[in-house]
Amino acid sequence: MSLSVNRISNINFKSKKTSSQKNNNVSAKTDKTKNPISKGGERAQLVLGTFMAGIGFGGRMLAELLDGDFAIEHLFGAGKKVADKNFKKASPNKRFIAGLGASIGLVGLFIAGMAVLYTAFKAPKIAYDAKVNTFTKSKDMDVYIKGNEIEKDLYTQMNDKAKNATDEEKTKLKEQYLTMQMAKNRVPDFVNL
Repeated sequence: MSLSVNRISNINFKSKKTSSQKNNNVSAKTDKTKNPISKGGERAQLVLGTFMAGIGFGGRMLAELLDGDFAIEHLFGAGKKVADKNFKKASPNKRFIAGLGASIGLVGLFIAGMAVLYTAFKAPKIAYDAKVNTFTKSKDMDVYIKGNEIEKDLYTQMNDKAKNATDEEKTKLKEQYLTMQMAKNRVPDFVNL
């Protein structure tokens, strides 16, 4: 389908607002059209993703270390020592549960420590990728925002023309409207709807 330039040629791409109307709407317009992509946000997403990958890495490392029964016994023994030290006057069942909890805590501490090390190791890559992602996403978002502004302006102008149009002009405006609907501004891929 080809777009006819003649159909849309009589629409003005510049707004016909007076300077006082523009000054009143400057702050409202910048709030609506501000690009939401920031380097800090991209960095936070990358750090979170890397930390989650580090948790998986820590889990795999622990599974490799716990290949034999010795490591499991050693880990439970360490948890039992912590429980015996802190719960001297508790019943044996409560000390067992506390020892099991301490063992699970030690496992969690090991996995979290490995995740922190993994994330620290990947820090330079995170910093670089954050800059690259911010640049590309902000450019895509700028295009999307500017396209929405132009589209809104065109719809406003078409609406204004339709108020005082003849039947023939209204059919042309309807065709233009349908053409614009078919060429709708595409949402960037990274935006979740």
